[in-house]
Amino acid sequence: MSFMNYIKDGQRQPVAKPSLLAACIAFALTPVASFASPTEETVIVEGSSQPNAADESQDYSVKTTTVGTKMQMVQRDIPQSVTIVSEQRMEDQQLQTLGDVMDNTMGISKSTTDSDRSNFYSRGFEIDNYMVDGIPTYFESRWNLGDSQSDTALFERVEVVRGATGLMTGTGNPSAAINMVRKHATSREFNANLSAEYGSWNKQRYVMDMQSPLTEDGNLRSRIVAGYQDSDSWLDNYNQKRTFFSGILDADLGTSTSLSAGYEYQRIDINNQTWGGLPRWNTDGSTKHYDRAHSTSPGWAYNDKEFNKVFFTLKQRFADDWQATLNATHTEAKFDSKAMYIDAFVNKDTGMLEGPYSNYGPGYDYIGGTGWNSGKRKVDAVDLFADGGYELLGRQHTMMIGGSFSRQTNRYTNSWANVYPDEFGSFYDYNGNFPETSWGSQSLAQDDTTNMKSLYAATRISLADPLHLILGARYTNWSIDTLTYGMEKNHTTPYAGLVYDINDNWSAYASYTSIFQPQNYRDSSGKYLDPITGNNYEAGLKSDWMNSRLTTTLSVFRIEQDNLGQSTGRTIQGSTDTAYESVDGTVSKGVEFEINGALTDNWQMTFGATRYVAEDNEGKAVNPQLPRTTIKLFTSYRLPAMPELTVGGGVNWQNSVYTYQDTPYGTWRASQGSYALVDLFTRYQVTKNFSLQGNLNNLFDKTYDTNVEGEIVYGEPRNVSLTASYQF
Repeated sequence: MSFMNYIKDGQRQPVAKPSLLAACIAFALTPVASFASPTEETVIVEGSSQPNAADESQDYSVKTTTVGTKMQMVQRDIPQSVTIVSEQRMEDQQLQTLGDVMDNTMGISKSTTDSDRSNFYSRGFEIDNYMVDGIPTYFESRWNLGDSQSDTALFERVEVVRGATGLMTGTGNPSAAINMVRKHATSREFNANLSAEYGSWNKQRYVMDMQSPLTEDGNLRSRIVAGYQDSDSWLDNYNQKRTFFSGILDADLGTSTSLSAGYEYQRIDINNQTWGGLPRWNTDGSTKHYDRAHSTSPGWAYNDKEFNKVFFTLKQRFADDWQATLNATHTEAKFDSKAMYIDAFVNKDTGMLEGPYSNYGPGYDYIGGTGWNSGKRKVDAVDLFADGGYELLGRQHTMMIGGSFSRQTNRYTNSWANVYPDEFGSFYDYNGNFPETSWGSQSLAQDDTTNMKSLYAATRISLADPLHLILGARYTNWSIDTLTYGMEKNHTTPYAGLVYDINDNWSAYASYTSIFQPQNYRDSSGKYLDPITGNNYEAGLKSDWMNSRLTTTLSVFRIEQDNLGQSTGRTIQGSTDTAYESVDGTVSKGVEFEINGALTDNWQMTFGATRYVAEDNEGKAVNPQLPRTTIKLFTSYRLPAMPELTVGGGVNWQNSVYTYQDTPYGTWRASQGSYALVDLFTRYQVTKNFSLQGNLNNLFDKTYDTNVEGEIVYGEPRNVSLTASYQF
């Protein structure tokens, strides 16, 4: 079989040489054609004048992306496991926050701390890198500012790369990197979409998405996305109000220069949030059971968060097929919160609470605490890179080279008070009536600055028509200054990937990258542990069909980590802080399968399954509270006999999970059995511009615990919503 190269969205791809008729059609529809060599044809395809363009706008798949390597490629040519959640899929499933997207993304699992804080994991390790348009923000779970509550109405899609992502981020756990891609002003004609939703627990949600050209030729365009949401919860007295806004200007400054600039605002005001969950244990070791509406929140609790982001992107084309991109952003996130938590055992006879620390001596018999916490996180980042093609040894290749700088500051203050059994009384009588603490002044809890400077480069080398090699590296200078210590580390992260095109639809791939993750744990002598290091290996098969409208991935992976900090159960000399030790030989290995996109013009589906095992050097399970096997399915079908009607639904299933908890009465096992959550949806296109959509989540009203490693935090019960949308 002979091959030719075509350039699609800036990336050359080998495909089987078409017939003469097909080649003539391609040339007739293509404005530019050239030949790379006497034996290689290169067709440059621009625009999207395809017969199924209207259908493709409703696809669950996204054809090309820069995620993983910063070079524009179809997913089949990226030698890592990638999932992209499209705008259409977020609309169908009503995935309205980043947390909703993560809940429904293959290979991602969640641990929920309370009503508002969730940590996400992949392949056994916590995800700590969250990016917007490729610029990362390091996520620190101790001070959860509500990143998972970011509203997806502001984003065109969400991209997930599983495994180590050092080429993109420099540092991070070998779990996954999440990239949110903002909506931009792409239309040269005025259009808008207005939607209103009403649902369970008095949910009201209103969103406006409007685009308009600002000049007659459309070279200057604007887009405004704004929304408001007010909703209660299945939890007693809980209420959340959310306001969000994004204003973006996109300009074509000539034929080779473009500029984007924008401002984003989000505010989330929450009343009566929980801090932690419900007491899990009775003093005799039996497990407590509650109505899912039960809450430990006092009537004075609140949690307010505000995000302000300014960003701009400048792109300059040069040397025919090269482009330089400059991204810059300034982000400020702040929060203010008052809350109470309960960490205790319940006496079944009296309802009185007993604290787990009472055997430590006088003063340790508290059963919880109240906290007034405030803080601010600022991120300033600049990323400059160039990518394009070059010729070497008679073949065409691509390259990306760049550098970045980011500074993240975290400053948090708090005021604290213990809660004792006598002042709380019987847990059976508690209804949120605990008096507010007489707060003293807040003290400084954390103040640190993290700087990261990086230089990176990667190239995609065409070794033969069906064989491509990706080589890259990222040099990172990482430093941190805190209240008690300073640290600086340098590291070079190599990256290698090989992709072999088996035929027109199938490719085999293998990749390797290293792991580098600084940590702030200290050993028993007070010395900080060395950064986590290790290796990430992955291999698999990928395919795409229907002009990349349907993609599949089958991957196997192995993650090896050294210097992984684990608690010793003891304290640091002269301190009350927990001492950690470095453990070598932690391994996670598994297999993943995903299919995503259009099965036909009327049928969309996403299906993903993952199975992995994570163990330390002694063969003990790492993070056993996370499911080892998950299956996630969602599909939509537009009825050919009644094209105005679309129906669909899905199911998320996970296997049982457990963890062991040390208590004054012994070591007890907390667990959650396997369970499935079933969702349904339907949409009816009443007129060309007006549609109605209904969603039903947790159809069978399954009760399940999302936090077996701590107190009980129940998942969302059955709920419904109805959305009306008007487009003009």
